[in-house]
Amino acid sequence: MANSYISLYVHYVFSTKQRLPLILPEIQDRLWAYIGGIARKNKMKALTVGGTEDHIHMLLSLPATISISKAIQLIKGNSSKWIHETFEHVREFSWQEGYGAFSVNVSIVKETIRYIETQAEHHQRRSFKDEYIEFLKKHGIDYDERYVWE
Repeated sequence: MANSYISLYVHYVFSTKQRLPLILPEIQDRLWAYIGGIARKNKMKALTVGGTEDHIHMLLSLPATISISKAIQLIKGNSSKWIHETFEHVREFSWQEGYGAFSVNVSIVKETIRYIETQAEHHQRRSFKDEYIEFLKKHGIDYDERYVWE
């Protein structure tokens, strides 16, 4: 696209299905790197990927050609397939159906990266459920808690 310049940073948050602790510590680094590769292959830039045993955070820079929903479809579908093929002991692994996607101003990209990279420490003090509800409220997103945790 000639003369089109895009600066779109999206902080994605999603969990394993039923928030089961299936992103085992021994596979986390490989999974984060693999997700970065999926992003690169699809002309996205993964500024950082991190999380804990039951959920993930990603900060992606999206090109004009990929929608927010297409980006997550590519990441979740390809990473789930890879986990099943690579780690037989986590065959029951799957991602939750939904996700959160939050816009990030360029002025707080570094702060967001630090937040994602320190998820293990962060969740020693705060639950994923509390964190996620805070994100929804902070961004003014209406939600029905009965459906947030499906």
